[in-house]
Amino acid sequence: MPAPSQPRILDRARLEHLMAAELARFEQANPRSKALWEQAQGSLLDGVPMNWMIKWAGSYPLFVESASGAHFTDVDGHDYVDLCLGDTGAMAGHGPSATVEAVARQLRRGITHMLPTEDAIIAADELRRRFGVRYWQFTLTATDANRFVIRLARQITGRTKIIIHNRCYHGSVDETFAVIGPDGSVVARRGNIGKPVDLAQTTRVVEINDPEALERELAQGDVAACLFEPALTNVGIVLPEPGYHEAVRELTRKYGTLLINDETHTICAGPGGYTGAYNLHPDFVTIGKTIGGGIPAAAYGFTEEVGSRIHAAIEREDSDAGGIGGTLAGNALSMAAIRATLTEVLTDEAFARMIPLAERFEAGVNGVLATWDVPWHVTRLGARAEYHFTPEPPRNGTVLHDAADPELERFLHLWAMNRGVLMTPFHNMALMSPATTAADVDRHTEVFAEAVAALFG
Repeated sequence: MPAPSQPRILDRARLEHLMAAELARFEQANPRSKALWEQAQGSLLDGVPMNWMIKWAGSYPLFVESASGAHFTDVDGHDYVDLCLGDTGAMAGHGPSATVEAVARQLRRGITHMLPTEDAIIAADELRRRFGVRYWQFTLTATDANRFVIRLARQITGRTKIIIHNRCYHGSVDETFAVIGPDGSVVARRGNIGKPVDLAQTTRVVEINDPEALERELAQGDVAACLFEPALTNVGIVLPEPGYHEAVRELTRKYGTLLINDETHTICAGPGGYTGAYNLHPDFVTIGKTIGGGIPAAAYGFTEEVGSRIHAAIEREDSDAGGIGGTLAGNALSMAAIRATLTEVLTDEAFARMIPLAERFEAGVNGVLATWDVPWHVTRLGARAEYHFTPEPPRNGTVLHDAADPELERFLHLWAMNRGVLMTPFHNMALMSPATTAADVDRHTEVFAEAVAALFG
């Protein structure tokens, strides 16, 4: 079909018609998932074990029968290329054999006992090699890791505030559910359920790629830490501009503020995340989700200098009930999973295969957009790529948030799901695993091309 001569404008009536047809197709193809979802209404709120599972594009969520590598099968027998991968939690692939074998061995030897194992040493050594900070501690979620380092930063600086990027995401940390309001003030983000305090009491917010705003906030002298993703991911991928991270590090040192790099999603940039790939020098690193290969596990690391300050600021007597840690943190099962995943699955060699697959995804989507003169943009971060409904790469979170189109996004996700491709439900993001293949990526390109043709042809 010849390419059109002018950029296409979306016909909303056509989108509505196509969406109705896709919902009917979904319901016809997935009766067993529907039956289980209806059964679940008796004891699960909205028929799901966690409320965000209602965000999937279909009339109800798919119920999974099994998953392996970069594919899963639902209860109606359909196979899917999984480009969501548990929103990074399964970035190692579903059930990687090395992790499964290590976990099975540890299950027989004990799950948790509040004492260290040798696996913890190997895991910490590997994290130190990748990210460059010396000392490591382990938790069950990245949310906990971020909570704990914020507490530590406040304790050793004697300051109260933190700074975050506008439209960031750092798990369910209370202080991070803030955005820049219309008048420039700090306000609670939409959906901040049951906020404990006015966010302006705890948090300042700046746009990524705005070092002038960052210095203005740091100069007030009460900021304990900047908690930043090195590149935004949860609102969509927003990359730092050249020189931005160098400015962040210079300014945080100038004003005595600690710098925390949350690598939970940006681990896709390489074996040491964005920190390792671009030789950054934070005071803290936090990471969760993927390092346990699907077993709940997370970690936070810090420099030798920060470690000395922690020792000086916290008494041994306060180490058990001071708001840092938990009974299951650093448990033997998680440690076995982290060791195996980092040393045998998400290796340097694995990233060398994964990143070119994301480049292939990017090229495939760009080819479709060029064919149809669709004014969207593809942004890639290592082994992760995403298409935005903007003609240019977004400079900050506000630009990307304001360009969101929930109806169009849901349609594209449902179209792909109905044809055996699963995307991350919250935006148009695809992630590569060590088990992902070129054929998996090409299947997405084929399905995406069909969707664009249906919308604009």
